[in-house]
Amino acid sequence: MDIVYIRDLKVETIIGIYDWEREVRQTVSLDLEMAFDISEAARTDNIEYTLNYKAVAKRLIAFIESSEFLLVETMAEQAAAIVREQFSVSWLRLRLSKPGAVRGSRDVGVIIERGDRPTKGAAAMSAGV
Repeated sequence: MDIVYIRDLKVETIIGIYDWEREVRQTVSLDLEMAFDISEAARTDNIEYTLNYKAVAKRLIAFIESSEFLLVETMAEQAAAIVREQFSVSWLRLRLSKPGAVRGSRDVGVIIERGDRPTKGAAAMSAGV
């Protein structure tokens, strides 16, 4: 299985359940791991055959900046759905954190996995290896 990833994508948004959180923009941070067969891209050296992580990041930034969620769980679920549906990603792991949300901790958040995680053998079989 091949993984395309994005680490520590920071986005400003309205997030939280408390009144003060509804009035200020806070930073959230995303880490994504996305299953994607990159063998054709590697063979041809052509971006058309890979998962364009810049396009994924730009789409998530636009979505999150324009959103106002109460829960990180809801934001994570909807962000994962966008990636899976709009970028044909069969499996992903998404970590969404709110830095500084709890005094004394670096960050808090959720990690979700969506889709069926392909095994190395299944990925090789689907690629005709």
